[in-house]
Amino acid sequence: MNSAIDKISVYLRMIKFSHSVFALPFAFTSALIAAQGIPEIRQIIWIVVAMVGARSGAMGLNRIIDRKIDSANPRTAGREIPRGDISVFEAALLVIVSFIFFELAAYMLNPLCLKLSPVAIAVLVFYSYTKRFTWMSHFVLGLSISAAPLGAWIAVKGTFDFGIVPLVAAVIFWLAGFDVLYALQDIEFDRKYGLYSIPKRFGIRRSIYFSRIFHATSFFLLVANGMIFQMGIFYWSGMFVTACLFLYEHSLIKENDLRKLDIAFFNMNGYISVTIFIFTLMDYMV
Repeated sequence: MNSAIDKISVYLRMIKFSHSVFALPFAFTSALIAAQGIPEIRQIIWIVVAMVGARSGAMGLNRIIDRKIDSANPRTAGREIPRGDISVFEAALLVIVSFIFFELAAYMLNPLCLKLSPVAIAVLVFYSYTKRFTWMSHFVLGLSISAAPLGAWIAVKGTFDFGIVPLVAAVIFWLAGFDVLYALQDIEFDRKYGLYSIPKRFGIRRSIYFSRIFHATSFFLLVANGMIFQMGIFYWSGMFVTACLFLYEHSLIKENDLRKLDIAFFNMNGYISVTIFIFTLMDYMV
């Protein structure tokens, strides 16, 4: 029993399950807006299954594709595949099972979700290769994560509507902004190994400026989202809190001091996505 639990915990560490806090709240936020309230329980369940399946499959695939890079990078050499805690076969099995559940969830939601599901998987696969040839990889990652609010909207509505585009674009710029900060810690390795990123291309100072611009863009897109759907006082209160969190996040990162990078990356961005969801929920519930 303990060995099975240990194995599950290793799998969860490999796919960084705790990082689900980034995308899942945006999916729920989109679902709330699409339903103009609480979606059907059936829709909520299958949205969660789709999210967990897509993210688990994507992370497992990324770990397989990047295993040689991870082994060479001192920061990532302790990850589960390079360390031998999980074999490539075991990781591949996780990927297959995860994507099967993702496809099942898409089928159970509606025909448009099922039709678009291969596109979502293609973007997830494509991202894992982008840092080998373009510094725009941060935006490809943002595009893959933006499938969360877009997919949740389609899951509830059964159609694509241009009104949801600002929220989807906000997620793209939000993700790109904090992924640029995350990439600061690998700038020397990227130069040595021939990988591409905004920090490698533009240096630390300009990368921090880019991240601030991306997050400012994300915030104004969230404001546009609130205007399009005529959100109420709670949503706008959430926007005020979100602005404060963005400002605090960027106050932690300085060109000559990256010691608080983990706090800025994980804590602040987790708080931002959860804040937006909670205040949107309050807007519809109160």
